[in-house]
Amino acid sequence: MPPPTESQILTSYLLLPAQLPSIISLQEFTSLFPKSIQSSCPQQIRSLYRDFQSQRNSLIDQVTESIADETKKSKAIRRHVLKAHHSAQEEQDDELEIERMLGSVPKSQTPKHSLETIIPGLEDAINELESQLQLHKEEEAALLAQLKQTVGTMSDLRYGRLANPKLPGEILEGLADLQETCKEK
Repeated sequence: MPPPTESQILTSYLLLPAQLPSIISLQEFTSLFPKSIQSSCPQQIRSLYRDFQSQRNSLIDQVTESIADETKKSKAIRRHVLKAHHSAQEEQDDELEIERMLGSVPKSQTPKHSLETIIPGLEDAINELESQLQLHKEEEAALLAQLKQTVGTMSDLRYGRLANPKLPGEILEGLADLQETCKEK
């Protein structure tokens, strides 16, 4: 069985026990109020409980998003560490190659990869490329939306249409007020 991931650990620790009914039931919540309020305002207590539950669910959604963000950050950090390790390994390989050329290290000490050593590196490379691709797609979508908005705005100006049809009148009124103010002074 593989070890649990960071996301699984955070989810099981922060989210599973966080649902309001698992913490306190409606009956337990109602029992916290004085008897007079329990009997006279059961609908308000139930409404308060539902509101509290809604707030709690909203908070749980925020925590879920934070867990996803932290998982992405940890993957990026892991990739950075792997890159640093890979560059250090390349430096070591270069040094080994120089020593081999000088004849101080026999060629039999050349490190060889096995299937078990190469697959994790390839999987990390695939994950890195996929995350970079996703970031590029998100950036492309944002740029495309911004470009469409700009083109739409320019199109409106080209044909003399404004998003706010009252804008020319408001501008003229503002200019008239400005002229009046200037004349008074």
